[in-house]
Parts: sequence; structure tokens; C-alpha cells
Amino acid sequence: MTTRGRLLLVDDDEAACQLLAEVLEREGHEVATALAVDEALATVERAGPFDAVVTDLRMPNASGLDLLRHIRERDPDAIVIVVTAFGDASVTAAAINAGAYDFISKPYDLALVRETIGRALERRGLAIRHREDDGAPAETAAAEPGVEAPMLVGRSPAMIGVVKLLARVARSQATVLLLGETGSGKELAARTLHHLSDRADRKLVIVNCGALAETLLESELFGHVKGAFTGAASARPGMFREAHRGTIFLDEIGDISPGLQTRLLRAVQEKEVQPVGSEAAIPVDVRVIAATHRDLAEMVRQGRFREDLYYRLNVVSVTLPPLRERRQDIPLLVDHFIRRLARQHGRGPIALDPQAEVLLHQFDWPGNVRQLQNVLERAVVLAEQGVIGPEHLVPEIRTPVLATPRPPSAGAATHAERPTGSPDLSSVTLADVEREHVLRVLEAAGGRREVAAKALGISRRTLTRMLQRWDVDFPRRHA
Repeated sequence: MTTRGRLLLVDDDEAACQLLAEVLEREGHEVATALAVDEALATVERAGPFDAVVTDLRMPNASGLDLLRHIRERDPDAIVIVVTAFGDASVTAAAINAGAYDFISKPYDLALVRETIGRALERRGLAIRHREDDGAPAETAAAEPGVEAPMLVGRSPAMIGVVKLLARVARSQATVLLLGETGSGKELAARTLHHLSDRADRKLVIVNCGALAETLLESELFGHVKGAFTGAASARPGMFREAHRGTIFLDEIGDISPGLQTRLLRAVQEKEVQPVGSEAAIPVDVRVIAATHRDLAEMVRQGRFREDLYYRLNVVSVTLPPLRERRQDIPLLVDHFIRRLARQHGRGPIALDPQAEVLLHQFDWPGNVRQLQNVLERAVVLAEQGVIGPEHLVPEIRTPVLATPRPPSAGAATHAERPTGSPDLSSVTLADVEREHVLRVLEAAGGRREVAAKALGISRRTLTRMLQRWDVDFPRRHA
């Protein structure tokens, strides 16, 4: 790094705090440390301001978000980087919405932390120099304490990246194009954008463009005057005008016809709509978010989607990852949906049987988060005695694909038996397949349960319960 600065590190883990301080001091930074928020605030009063603050999120008495807001109120130019082992999508959105420069999950890569701090200091310097050259005072958006994006659930790197991008673009007026498979959460992402935007107190209007015929969709979007067509007994303003000063979400935008694409281009580009049957254009102030599961770029190449409209919609694009590519989010999603669905259906607390948990984690979820929610709603309704078991899941999840077992690797531990050769399908049970898979992953992890649990997409506690149930003692192998 070439840019040096005065840094404040805040973490109640004293060892981790000192280690990072030593690393950054070797880089040439001037570093102060604090083990709690009140100590950090006292340090800022005594020795501040600091060019950048790196703070843990969860600490006794007060959180890193509290510190973030105090620092930003005192010094709007300060860089605050939030580091935590407990990050998820809503926390990330809250941190960035409150003014955090970045959000790094523990255990962190020291090289990544150094790079993030260096980049932040360089950009801070550029911003200050630009403002000084410009002679303009600093303008800062007022942070909204406690604002979160409660609709999105996840802590995988892919999901954290999505939420960081949504939070950064939310307060702009840029048109956003959401891409991703059906059921991957595009509507929830649109709600998050609106929730974090300056238009949050206005209306969010949602239009499913693929669910309406062309003539009806045109009237729904732009409105019509009385007598514009048969059955138009009265005038209707249309959804663009309903969303005035708010947000309109155009879902499945790839399904609209070429003729309607032309009219939509005018609405997006000129900020005005022309109701069906009228010759007068009406101005509208609307933030447009569009979504599709289709490949719009390919549709443009094929002449099926207007290129100018595509570029108008694709100012910022955000791709929602499919659930199979963020399996570590499945436990959070399962817990979130079970709690919410239990309340919705008037059920008490509902637990998840370990075997059902394994099946949910291993399934590929072609229908993504929406399919997971539907499967869990069925299970919550059918679960007896407050426990969801494999029998409450749909058949395609209860019936895994049986793969031919691989022979044990050389030097494999001999304390647990491994079936070899082709399985006798008449005698193979689901429990056999589950046990075989778990033991192989544990073997590949050298007996390290933390590593194996992460690879399996389950918690370490769940893995321990499974081994106890099978009466398997799988000690950790030392190198």
C-alpha cells in the first residue's frame, strides 16, 4: 500500500485486535486500539479524528453499528469498515446504509483487510482533494438508525455481495436490472432496494409483465381514458402514475412485446407516459427496477428485445445467485421460514429432525428459495408433535440419487466401516446413503468436524449428533 493513515481498531477480542494492529503498523499506519465502543469513543475524543475505523460488530453493551453512527456524525469523511463473524444480509445492508465503507466477514484474510484499508484511504484522499478544489461543502445523506433489509436472508459471500451492491445503489435514482433464475429472490431484492432508498415512504408498485396480455398490460402500465376501448367505462391512471415519486418493479420484463417495448422506452427515457386513447403525455417521477430470468443480451442479439431499452434498463445489473450456489445460506433460510410459517399457521415452536435437515441441505433446489419456502410450508402444516421429519418432505427430496461408492483412499482410517463395490439397491436405505456420504466427507476433512460440517452445509452440532446416533468415534487425524 502507498497510502498511510491514522487507524482505530475496535474489537473485544484483544488478541485479534493486537495482531491486526501489528500487521497494519508494519505497513506504516499509525494505529490505536480499543476493546469496546465506549473506549473507542473516548479515544476518538482524545486523539481523533482517525482516517479509518475498523470495528467488530458484536461487542458488549454497544455494537459496531452504534460506533459507526457516532463516527459518521462526528466526521462524515471517516472510513468505517465493519468486521464480524456474525454477518448476514440484513446486517450488511444496515451497516452500509448507515455509512460503512465495506463489510468483511470473519475469519478474514489479512491481505484483503490491508487492501480494503488502502483502497479506502486512497478514495478518501481523492474525495477530500476534489472537494477542496471544487470549493463545495461536504454533503452527507442522513443515516436512518436501525434501517435493515429484513426480506433478504443469507450470509454466503455471494449473497453478501448482492446486498452490498443493492445497498450502495439504493439511494441513487439509477434504473436497476435484476437477473437470476425463477424463484431466486428478485422480487425480494426489489423490495430491499425500495426499502433502502429515499423513496421508501412512497409506494412500491409491482407489475408481473408475463402474467398479462399485451393490450391489458399497456393499459395497466400507462392508464387509459374513458372510452379508449370497449369496456373502458371510466378513465384509469395506470401503474406508472400510481408509482409517482415512488418505485415501479417490472417483473419478467423479457416477456413484453416489441410494440410495448417502444412505449416503455419512452416512459423510462423521457419520464412521461401517454394513456391509451390520449394524445397528451403526462410526466411521472418514478424509479424503475426491472427483472427477468431470461438472457436479455442474447434476446437483443436475436432482435427480440430493443437494444436501446436494454441499455436504459441495465444501468446497474444485479445477479441473484441460485440457491444451489449458496448452500451455506440454507440453514438460515430454513430457520427463517420455519419460524415465520409456524406463526402464520398458528403453530408452536417446530424443530427439524437431523435426517430432514441433511436432505434439505443436499437437495439442488431447481426452484430456488421459492421452492424451499413451499416445501417447508407443507412440512410445517404436516409436522406432528412439533418436529419436521423426512416423511414430511416432498418425495423428490426424500429420494436422493444413489451414486456408485468410491473405494476408500489409501491410508484411510479403519475405525468406521465403508461399503465398497456396487450397492445392492434392494437393501440400500436412505440412512445408509446419508451415513456413507457424511463419513466420506469427514474422512476427506481429516476428521476435522468444523471443516466437514461446512462442506456438508450443516452445523457442527448437527454433525456431532449424527455421529453419536451412529455410535461412530471419528478422531481427528494429525499431520
